[in-house]
Amino acid sequence: MTAILEFQKLFDGYVACYRSNDPAGCASFFSDNAEIFSPYGPAAKGRKAIEATHAEWIDEGAETKAIEVVQADINGHIGWCLARFSEGAADHGTSLNVLYEQPDGSWLITHCSLNETG
Repeated sequence: MTAILEFQKLFDGYVACYRSNDPAGCASFFSDNAEIFSPYGPAAKGRKAIEATHAEWIDEGAETKAIEVVQADINGHIGWCLARFSEGAADHGTSLNVLYEQPDGSWLITHCSLNETG
């Protein structure tokens, strides 16, 4: 499976949790010591902080959340991807993510930087 398809599958699961108003489910796609950097609030470090951040982010526009992986690569147990995101009419941007392969072959996000686009 190509890196784009592999990571799109991960983000499809994340979006399903987001649309279901499930902050804990969203956080489950991140490693225990993951970090999110966002223009929408302070950095979130650790899975519990990421869950709390998602509890604040998820609102009535959640059903329109979409993420499309546009570039990705894997080198050993480390991967990266650039993705486009949108939510409702107002929120659009890109995210740059670093992922680490887990012993069971699944992937978790370790670092995520969200960037707004006009």
